[in-house]
Amino acid sequence: MRIGELADAVGVSTQAVRYYERERLMPAPTRGGNGYRAYDDQAVARIAFIRTAQSAGLTLVQIRSILDLRDRGVIPCDHVSDLIDDRLFEVRRRMAELAALEEELVQLRDRSERLDPADCSDGDICHIIAVQPQPSVLE
Repeated sequence: MRIGELADAVGVSTQAVRYYERERLMPAPTRGGNGYRAYDDQAVARIAFIRTAQSAGLTLVQIRSILDLRDRGVIPCDHVSDLIDDRLFEVRRRMAELAALEEELVQLRDRSERLDPADCSDGDICHIIAVQPQPSVLE
């Protein structure tokens, strides 16, 4: 099949197919006598794998490492499990950061409802976000 047919079959653009080739995620295609790229069903499966791996949050470098193992005849399952564990750790860390940010925003929102805009001074810029004095330990 030609590049347009491959792109249609997997739901990507022809530019994406060429990009995957440049990034060494796809082997160089054979060329017909007319110079057109020619792809087989393996190319469909490979791009489908790349897209699925991307949707799981794996980087192109990580995806290439999986494909390189497979291309060398090595079953990459242990490597993939490690990559997934790393990604899951990062997602959970980011979720904790977002939960902390959410709490901070809720506090700022609550504060914005309690404060009177007339009390905002030029020095504060905006007293909703202005640094609040901490109570001293002597109080």
